[in-house]
Amino acid sequence: MQNRGAFAATLLTTLLFSGIAQAEYSAGDELKVLQGFKAGGGSDALAQLTQPFLRESLGVEFVNEYLPGATGGIAWTRLAKQAPNDGSVISITNTPMLMTNYLMNDAINYSIDELTPIANVVTDPGVIVVPKESPYQTVEDFFAAAEERPGQITVGNSGVGGDDFFSTIMIEKATGLSFQKVPFQGDGPSATAALGGKIDASFNNLGNVYGHIRSGDLRPLAVFTRERLEVLPDVPTLVEKDIDVVAGSSRGYSAPAGIPDQARQELIAAFEALKDDEEFQQTAQERAMNLDILTGDAYAQMMQDMEEQFAEIWDEIKDEVNE
Repeated sequence: MQNRGAFAATLLTTLLFSGIAQAEYSAGDELKVLQGFKAGGGSDALAQLTQPFLRESLGVEFVNEYLPGATGGIAWTRLAKQAPNDGSVISITNTPMLMTNYLMNDAINYSIDELTPIANVVTDPGVIVVPKESPYQTVEDFFAAAEERPGQITVGNSGVGGDDFFSTIMIEKATGLSFQKVPFQGDGPSATAALGGKIDASFNNLGNVYGHIRSGDLRPLAVFTRERLEVLPDVPTLVEKDIDVVAGSSRGYSAPAGIPDQARQELIAAFEALKDDEEFQQTAQERAMNLDILTGDAYAQMMQDMEEQFAEIWDEIKDEVNE
């Protein structure tokens, strides 16, 4: 690892070995970032984590534009179809939602082929949280209530087609239970509804609700990982309860297709340098944001693999969901 003083040197070395002789980005340039959800959710958390470090390395000023709606589809349609491809506009891209949007809805007509994947940064595991006043102390309590009241336990998610939406369906299929699914425009509003007792539970992502868990305002019942998490050692996984559901949301950055290769390489180099930035990694750990940095072609392959995976899942469940 390295400290912030060495960060710029690492970036410069990366750029030199990439064959970039002249910078595409200059100090004072504005780099617009489209966000497909309201402020305060998982996308915004990623922006707050990464952009101070990227600002230092690239010399740009980030301008975040919030375009909530259509489960991120408004922002990603603009990115693919309308944004200039000169490197001045990028977007936070949330997977699998980026792909499930158009897999599930023929009216959404962008695709990952119209994007330049820059970097995945985090893979944020799923978690069930309930308000601190909730009668459900354990995940067994929660599932027992759902069994007693089929279709009546309200469960918030980040929107139809999001990872939380699919997690709910996967849990229903694995357990035979049925929940009343309540979609919101992002993880943030779903968590807020749980905090206010407006819903029984929120199926959310850990990075978005970790602060509320630490404060005691939300109680975690289970995480959607193979192994227990170091930051929540007392919280069981669904797997250990014989429910084979492992899920979460990955968040990164993409640009429109066809941006200058020099801009692409500089952006990729900035994210690659984060892998060795000690302060960045410490900040991510403090916020319970699970780093999973994949850049360039590796991120593009991740998107393609996920598109195939969720196309298969959607084919299996679409008739049931559309009833």
